[in-house]
Amino acid sequence: MTRPRTAIVTGAASGIGAATVVELATRGYRVAAIDRDGPGVRAVVAAAGAQHLALELDIADETSIVAAFADAVKSLGGLDALVTSAGSADMTPFMDLDAATFHRVYHDNVVGTFLCIREAAKHMPPGGRICTVASIAGLRGGGLSGTAAYAASKGAVLALTKNAARALADRGIAVNTIAPGATMTPMIADVFANEAHRKRVESMNVMNRAAKAEEIARAIAFLVSPEASYVDGATLVADGGLCMY
Repeated sequence: MTRPRTAIVTGAASGIGAATVVELATRGYRVAAIDRDGPGVRAVVAAAGAQHLALELDIADETSIVAAFADAVKSLGGLDALVTSAGSADMTPFMDLDAATFHRVYHDNVVGTFLCIREAAKHMPPGGRICTVASIAGLRGGGLSGTAAYAASKGAVLALTKNAARALADRGIAVNTIAPGATMTPMIADVFANEAHRKRVESMNVMNRAAKAEEIARAIAFLVSPEASYVDGATLVADGGLCMY
């Protein structure tokens, strides 16, 4: 009997990560969900089903990531897919930004993503698929809600993804990224409480609305599926048409 496809999803307690856990579970994957918000990630997994795993840890902690990935793969019985949704946002204006904040955001968004890719690759067979989560902030240099530290870190995720695609090709592992536009998640809830700001951001794309987390999750599910077998090193922009301009 063929085992179900398996996946690890980081940043799984809320937003795009949580929606991706649900989407993959619905498609028959067995999922290990990771987040530093323990109660949140356990609630997501409880709703997804008893066959899934919840792991509480910080993805930027190298020792914890190495151990957690090894344990998750053993429990899942293998690893077919990784989605790196964990990360930090930052809205600090450019001239108010300090080095400590810049380092924290970069460490969470870039170093954490790198560690997860590296550890997943150790356990994946040929045919394994990885999807990182960047942002159109990394393409545009910010200008919506995230500012310098966030935009720079997401630009780095775009470059890291391409490098990983090159480095892991010989192992038969594909690495792609998704670059969402504004998405209705807890990450932007506070800034979108400003109705004028929300309307300005939403009016910048041709669909005149923000995405739902479930819409981004469906695009991620495609990138980690066998149906995307000839897609590698690519950036899927899911922004309602904003970056056409």
